Amino acid sequence: MALAPSQRSARITREMKNFEKRSPYGITCIPLEGDNYEVLHVSMLGPRGSAYEKGMFRLIITIPDRYPFEPPLVKFKTPVYHPNIDKEGRICMDMLKMPPKGAWVPTITLETLLVSLQTLLGNPNPDDPLMMDIANEYKNDKEMFMKNARDYTEKYAK
Repeated sequence: MALAPSQRSARITREMKNFEKRSPYGITCIPLEGDNYEVLHVSMLGPRGSAYEKGMFRLIITIPDRYPFEPPLVKFKTPVYHPNIDKEGRICMDMLKMPPKGAWVPTITLETLLVSLQTLLGNPNPDDPLMMDIANEYKNDKEMFMKNARDYTEKYAK
């Protein structure tokens, strides 16, 4: 099932207007080009109290033709030291995957997705990693993980 292009466009437009009215803490989301909502640019502050809190992270969201019945493609453009984000900026998070392996449902909005990503940033899931070495460090030497994550944030997310 897919929305008609006009319905899809109306949904994305509505979500973007909601973002303009009441953006979640530390997150902005704007179209990359004018009013074209196919590709969105996101700026996200690291979560308070985390190793990422002093960073500003850039992400790109590509909205698929079958949205909202298919999750958007989200990638970090800013390098992140994190067990669930690889060097290419790909993210391992259930909400970004289709069932049965994932948890994407059409009722998830861009706002919900981005707040969840910000939460994941501050609360890694080392049991479902993309970066096994970082996940092991997180599990076995959290102090070293926090130092490395802060150093990476200082270097790349300013």
